Amino acid sequence: MPRLSISLLGALLGVCLVTAAAGQSDAKVTPTTRAERCANLSRQFDEALETHATATQVTAAKALQRKGNRYCAAKKQAQGIRMLANALKLLGVTPNDPVQ
Repeated sequence: MPRLSISLLGALLGVCLVTAAAGQSDAKVTPTTRAERCANLSRQFDEALETHATATQVTAAKALQRKGNRYCAAKKQAQGIRMLANALKLLGVTPNDPVQ
């Protein structure tokens, strides 16, 4: 009898774990659009500029930010994202990547 209850308990636990895992896989993360990514990187650059204002490449980074913002505004978000990411790298900051 105890063997049967342990087996039954194990099977029940397995079913619960499978059900919980299936429930979590149904939750979908909405992908970030390129326009949102542009805005997030631009915001991150502004915050990084306050803390890394003494970086030697500040002028070049600001120029890249302006270019990136122009690309983003001109519906060329891929180029804008690259420019903004490079501007952050010049300041020594790793660009935040969205969850993929």
